[in-house]
Amino acid sequence: MRSITKFDLQYAHRFYKFQGEAQYLHGHTGVLTIEVEDTIEPGVNMVFPCNEIQKVAWNVLKNFDHALVLREDDPLLPAILSVYEKQGIKDGAPSNKMKGEAFHTELAVAYPDARLVVTKETMTVEGMIKIVYDLLKDKLNIARITFTSGVNAATQEYTPTKSVDRCPLCGVALRDGVCPKCGYKKH
Repeated sequence: MRSITKFDLQYAHRFYKFQGEAQYLHGHTGVLTIEVEDTIEPGVNMVFPCNEIQKVAWNVLKNFDHALVLREDDPLLPAILSVYEKQGIKDGAPSNKMKGEAFHTELAVAYPDARLVVTKETMTVEGMIKIVYDLLKDKLNIARITFTSGVNAATQEYTPTKSVDRCPLCGVALRDGVCPKCGYKKH
């Protein structure tokens, strides 16, 4: 069975070297849907609490919300960083409260203080799915990710490879046999 949760992401990007309207800097409201698969935990009668999926995923995904996403070879990138430096916000500003956990993978690097994500490939809906899966595959038992942005959408199915040991009282994933939410200890 699956637990499903959605995230709304506001971001700006462009398709560098693309021959069309998307080569211009523009913004989107994207909807990311993550489906987590496992058995139903009998104590709480659910696969995984959706609010817990949101907490785990949002720590990383908030890097994309109200952010600029540019490909690493985009000539706008050094210009943006220069402007941010001159403005004094490259390394953060007091108003920047939506900072996620910084990450550095083969596919993308997040600079939370600058509200910037730099990608290896153009950030299409398909590219976003690849990045999200790469970031969350070890944290959630992902069965499917769907990303819709404007009129564009893509989805990818995955074969879940593990079962997450969860708390019978609240459904949260156990860490070393202990529930980080309620303190339950597995015997």
